[in-house]
Amino acid sequence: MELNGARWRKSSRSGSNDQCVEVAANLPGVVGVRDSKDATGPVLAVDPASWRAFVAALPR
Repeated sequence: MELNGARWRKSSRSGSNDQCVEVAANLPGVVGVRDSKDATGPVLAVDPASWRAFVAALPR
């Protein structure tokens, strides 16, 4: 999967504990998720509807 042009942003819930995820939601048809400590490492790619369902299920 090609993720060139992805604009990564860190989760607002990451805090300062260095256990962070970054999300790129600016690409058509895919949302990328990666570990912020390993920017060149693997990326989980999910479809936008699945990402929205995941975020909606998180405790608030």
